[in-house]
Amino acid sequence: MSIQELFGIELPIIQAPMAGVQNSALTIAVSNAGGLGSLPCAMFSAEALRKELDTIRAQTVRPFNLNFFSHRAPVLDEAKMRAWQALFSDYYAEFGINPARAPAGPARMPFNREMADLVCEYRPAVVSFHFGLPALELVTLVRSSGAKIISSATTVEEALWLEAHGVDAIVAQGFEAGGHRGMFLTDDISTQVGSFALLPQIVRAVRVPVIATGGIADAQGVRAALDLGAAGVQVGTAYMLCPEATTSAVHRAALRSEGARITALTNLFSGRPARGIVNRLMRECGPMNPMAPQFPLAAPASAPLRSKAESMGSGDFSPLWAGQNVSGCKEIPAAVLTRELARLI
Repeated sequence: MSIQELFGIELPIIQAPMAGVQNSALTIAVSNAGGLGSLPCAMFSAEALRKELDTIRAQTVRPFNLNFFSHRAPVLDEAKMRAWQALFSDYYAEFGINPARAPAGPARMPFNREMADLVCEYRPAVVSFHFGLPALELVTLVRSSGAKIISSATTVEEALWLEAHGVDAIVAQGFEAGGHRGMFLTDDISTQVGSFALLPQIVRAVRVPVIATGGIADAQGVRAALDLGAAGVQVGTAYMLCPEATTSAVHRAALRSEGARITALTNLFSGRPARGIVNRLMRECGPMNPMAPQFPLAAPASAPLRSKAESMGSGDFSPLWAGQNVSGCKEIPAAVLTRELARLI
């Protein structure tokens, strides 16, 4: 089954949910263009999410996707947290920061009953999850709203697990993808493979539609994914320079730079592997540091450094999320980009 039929959309293009670089404006633009716009919800409070949903409902009647994290709430290890913060002590001194007085920044919350109730109230066409699925009772509640449920798989084993747990489609997340890896059955990075190696394996292994993502940034990449059996394609990085994105000036400059060709997985900014443009913090402390606390408890330590450095025009301490292929990043309206991605279909 095509995702056009499954989700009620015109084009087999999904805009990847990208927490920190978008709000409802990008969601609306992509949905109105015939793709599936997505809204990342894990960093919103219920009140803030309600405002975003009211904005979406006011500006489109097209289907859209709400994306949530489904990680387990972390267990605080105070000794590990103290050691983690101590790792950054020289940086705090360099910038004159008292970490005890610095704001913690937005939380990354796992999907819960309050969010499930909002899903039932607003009834989006699609609800997607990252890091597996939430508890069965929450999945059942989401399904009762009429939403189609999808989640990311980074291995064939994860895809089979998701199919066995009743998802309507699977996002095959290749190693090239920017932002957080959706891995949930293993922490072993060596299990992670490229999009065009992973995609056909998952297509052969499952019966539900498979959506390709990771390193796909133009119409040729979309066409190649479809030829390998994908029912649709999810694109993220290419949208980050669109005017509807909230990508910071520092992040936009990094995406335009020669350095954007060099990305790596890092756990420094959140505690989970996520792909971003290599910067000073990643070079000096990682990029994968075994001291990192459990996701998302690692995030507050670098937050004040990010804020201070960005105020000085530097991305040295920022999570500059990006996939391995930034060649499709264009400063054009998201609607134009969506239609351009679909031009060879």
